[in-house]
Amino acid sequence: MTDLSRREALTAAAFASLAAALPAWAQETKMTAGAQWDLTELYPNEAAWESARKQMLAAIPGIAKYKGRLGESADVLAEALSLQSDLGRTIGRIYTYASLKGDEDVRISANQEKLAQARDLYTAFGEATSWTSPELLTLGKARIDAFLAASQTLRTRFDFALADTLRQAEHTLSPESEAILASAGSPLSAPGEISGQLRSSDIPWPTITLSTGKAVRLDSQGYSLNRDAPNREDRKAVFNAFWTAHGKFQNSFGTTYAAKVRGDIFYAKARKYPTSLARALSGNNVPEAVYRTLVAEANKGLPQLHRYFELRRKMLKLPDIGYYDIYPPLVSMDRSYTLDQMRSTTLEAVKPLGADYQARIAKATAAKWMDPWPREGKRPGAYMNPGAFDVHPYLLLNLSDKYDGMSTYAHEWGHALHSLLANSAQPYDKADYPIFLAEIASTLNEQLLFAHLMKSAKTREEKLFYLGQQMENYRGTFFRQTMFAEFELKAHDMAEAGEGLSGSKFTKVYGELLRTYHGPNMILAPEYANEWAYIPHFYNSFYVYQYATCISAATFFAQSILKGGPKERDNYLSVLKAGGSDYPTEILKRAGLDMASPAPYQALVADFKNVLDQAEALVG
Repeated sequence: MTDLSRREALTAAAFASLAAALPAWAQETKMTAGAQWDLTELYPNEAAWESARKQMLAAIPGIAKYKGRLGESADVLAEALSLQSDLGRTIGRIYTYASLKGDEDVRISANQEKLAQARDLYTAFGEATSWTSPELLTLGKARIDAFLAASQTLRTRFDFALADTLRQAEHTLSPESEAILASAGSPLSAPGEISGQLRSSDIPWPTITLSTGKAVRLDSQGYSLNRDAPNREDRKAVFNAFWTAHGKFQNSFGTTYAAKVRGDIFYAKARKYPTSLARALSGNNVPEAVYRTLVAEANKGLPQLHRYFELRRKMLKLPDIGYYDIYPPLVSMDRSYTLDQMRSTTLEAVKPLGADYQARIAKATAAKWMDPWPREGKRPGAYMNPGAFDVHPYLLLNLSDKYDGMSTYAHEWGHALHSLLANSAQPYDKADYPIFLAEIASTLNEQLLFAHLMKSAKTREEKLFYLGQQMENYRGTFFRQTMFAEFELKAHDMAEAGEGLSGSKFTKVYGELLRTYHGPNMILAPEYANEWAYIPHFYNSFYVYQYATCISAATFFAQSILKGGPKERDNYLSVLKAGGSDYPTEILKRAGLDMASPAPYQALVADFKNVLDQAEALVG
């Protein structure tokens, strides 16, 4: 009730500006004339959607009749929470339709207007329910426990939410103070918006000429498209120009990020948390030991990462290794896949997850739940939208016809199956799983895809290609995201210790981390330490560590499933079926995985070592 759910997070994310331009790889891939999902399963037409929206607008004021009455009886509390839940369920469906229609073509103003109306509806709903948690806290634990004992509805649907509200009692303020904090959200989000504006419009990005004679403008997209250039001198020129450009705005980026850090400290103090990290982890009740153990174990595993960089140098036939040599593929494979081939390969790869999982994913992937291919005007990127509990998930993809496209396909369908299994096992009120669990199912599907393709690979080059993809996955998702997490922790620790913050100090801290994570043999020019100013995730504080914890958990479960049998499979599936019925670390503990212990991170490092062993044996 005080926690931000994934459904609400989707709504918040929708406020972010969307890039209308497709990346270069998408422009070269199969383009479609229109969306291929079927939104009539949500609403048969726009008139039906508009009617539902107006009904919700008319129903929201009815929530107020329960204000001040939650303590009357168990039945009244159950009625009030059921009304809020039922309205939220329908509003989620309304928002999902508008969001998906808007993403089909971001250039259609009518659809963007509908999306704005859906956002306004969510805002009205949030305002109408904001009094609930503070009022619940006035009842006290004893009274709420008595109500739970007296009401089956409360026990089966709302027990976890009520317990979670009570847990956060000391950090929940009066209704008036909560309103003030809510109103502070907009101005305190300004640092992220300003830094984004700097990157997108104000920095005079350099233009360089590559060895091919092609002139490229090095904004964020130009950097992403050219950082893996085949010519090493081109890559070096791209890195030098791009990070030097960031360095020229070091003071401005330093000011925006320092303001963000101070805002986090303000929230922590306002809600009576000892640190910003404690506040950030409190929502899902994640122990601080999870964060700190992750950082510690990633550092212990750095010798394997440094070993990977040496292997990369050897495979690319380089005399030395520089930061600009990280992105070129180790082995190229020009194999293309049709959508049917992506589907059949993914279905084959997930066989270890059992007959029920196979049946569910086969049925889902054969239906019109997905918009797979890029086209002009369509929102870039990929996501699974779980917002329509009563219908099914929807997937927006922008697939290439290469391996990365098939990997994305398997990843996003992992998300979808997580939602399907949670929705089938839990009531609406306990089905929505938190971000801490969200990437496990998707990443595990990628791990199973890798294992399947490695098993069926016939040539040395094909095996090296898949091994290279896996090594990069561990580098980018485990080690790099943990490096980001360590940077955030150091920045906040400095501020909370009373140190002054500046762009040059952030650059110094980030540069030290770059050297630690990439080892003594990595060429790191001073300007590369400006990379911290490029990472927008830092404005969503203490978030990226979850990518590293999720790939660790996924690797742990994948290895146990592939080496085990039905018991190990069902143990993993129990995590997906649990949805949001408990705190994520508790759900994982019941499945035998303590994320506050070194075990999951050591398992990932061990598998990274195994993959390195295989690659080195093939390279010779």
